[in-house]
Amino acid sequence: MKLLAVDTSTKNLSLAVSDNKKVLRYRNVTLGNVLSSSIIPEIRSILKKAGVPLNKIDGFAVGLGPGSFTGLRVGLSTVKALAFASQKPIVGIPSLDVLAMSSKDEGINQVCVVSDARRDMVYSGLYLVQKGVVKRISPYALAPIENVLAPIEGKVLLVGDGIKLFKDAIIKASHKGKRYEPVFADEKEWFPQARNLVELSAERFAKKKTDNIDKLIPLYLYPDDCQVRR
Repeated sequence: MKLLAVDTSTKNLSLAVSDNKKVLRYRNVTLGNVLSSSIIPEIRSILKKAGVPLNKIDGFAVGLGPGSFTGLRVGLSTVKALAFASQKPIVGIPSLDVLAMSSKDEGINQVCVVSDARRDMVYSGLYLVQKGVVKRISPYALAPIENVLAPIEGKVLLVGDGIKLFKDAIIKASHKGKRYEPVFADEKEWFPQARNLVELSAERFAKKKTDNIDKLIPLYLYPDDCQVRR
């Protein structure tokens, strides 16, 4: 099964093309504010480099956020349009889950996603790592960093661009109760990677648990994200 995976929840546009779970090509592009005019050319480019024409794609995967309202709107509407036009199935995956797949290193007990939500807040999720399997054990949250750190324990991988803002606070909190040992993901892993989106969505496609294209919407945690400011 050939998949096209796209995540636009951050300033990083991430794309991947796979065949039977094997990633043929992936690409990460920082586009700033020109996503709407760049996403289709980037999709065409990666399909061409992967040697897979659009009409040979069997399914689409898209990151649902939370994140940039404009980015999510453009990305999801584009992928939904491609799926609708080709009459191929689509799967939406929360981008926090994609971020949590950044590492399965031995010795890691938990993964804590800390994605910058601005206003001194982070989008977060806490995940348990057992035998290489990453499983979410908390609700998706929009919270201050102190609230996010409260339940973590053991050797914890922190991943997300919130590291840049809160690394000192994370280290300081770890010294207080000695409850956890923080490990920080490399900066190249701070944004959702479409190659990880491929892995998560492939499981859904295999189980035929695809989404209703008409009901698929972004995951918003900020109420203001849904408002267009004039």
